Amino acid sequence: MITIGPARRRAAPADARAAWQRRRGPRRRGPDPRGRRAQLATGLLAIGLAATACSSGSGSTGSSSSTAGTTSLSGVTLHVGDQAGTGAEAVLTAAGLIRKLPFKVAWSDFTSGPPMLQAMSGSAVDIGGVGDAPPVFAAAGGDPLAAALVVPKGSPIQSVTQLRGKKIAVAQGSSANYHILALLKKGGLTVKDVTLEYLQPAEALAAFASGHVDAWDVWSPYIEEAVATDHGRILATGAGLGTVYSFEVASRAALADPAKAKAIRDYLALLNQAYTWTDTHQQAWATDWTKATGLSTGIMLQAAKDSVTTPVPITPAVVRSEQSISDAFTAAGLIPVHVNFADYSVTSFNSAAGGSS
Repeated sequence: MITIGPARRRAAPADARAAWQRRRGPRRRGPDPRGRRAQLATGLLAIGLAATACSSGSGSTGSSSSTAGTTSLSGVTLHVGDQAGTGAEAVLTAAGLIRKLPFKVAWSDFTSGPPMLQAMSGSAVDIGGVGDAPPVFAAAGGDPLAAALVVPKGSPIQSVTQLRGKKIAVAQGSSANYHILALLKKGGLTVKDVTLEYLQPAEALAAFASGHVDAWDVWSPYIEEAVATDHGRILATGAGLGTVYSFEVASRAALADPAKAKAIRDYLALLNQAYTWTDTHQQAWATDWTKATGLSTGIMLQAAKDSVTTPVPITPAVVRSEQSISDAFTAAGLIPVHVNFADYSVTSFNSAAGGSS
């Protein structure tokens, strides 16, 4: 899998708690439940999940995309991994751009980034969008693996330090997995001081609502749903934890195919346009997003305000941000090896986000 981008960055919160009471403010200025600016990194990540895991992500992938300019896309089918109605297909549809894709798309929905990357390792997916942690786990060769930490409204827990000995639901290897790791460290705790219940969002929501867990670390729109329908309370966000990125990742096999590489470039360009559109059409986006998720319009409108994304190219700063996440997982013993993340980043698609290739 290669991280190619575009990367997405979410707007930073000014006041997380106030923002949550109004379902977080506008993306550009409104707070993000994680408290960290989230961007969609547009330079692709190419992380080898199979036999190519140790090869550099900047070799053949760059030449493949550059030679694809004259390739016809009429017979191309791009297999795109999506996240259960909250991702690319819904965004492109809402922005009226999905019909402009000059190739066929086979969409596959996943509950989070880790299972999508597992499918990519089996050549079932060519490209897909994930948070900041899944690429780290994929690059490490382990289970491939933003967020806010919520507790029940009546919980006596008022700070992260009071989580010692408590059960916390989180999707393993997800962006929320890194978020809880960073929050615990900031509060003077480690993963050994708590019990992490590794649950996908639907399972975690049920566990949270039933009181099986003491806290839940998750992303939009599940944060909004927990607060609005299950009487959750935001305990902590990612304020002060740095910039948050989401990534487009692609398989090395797809990037080595000139036609698919060209299709990926065109896909990224339209996807960036769609995300830009959602920033200025939040009500329309929320309406379409409601249809995709089945959640209420009120919840999805707040989620639309909370999760604004800005396409950005993959730069050294983006790579350093991912490297710090990788190092944190290694230090915590959650991945067994050191990962040099620069080996899995490709900048030849940066032009899709307005950056230099």
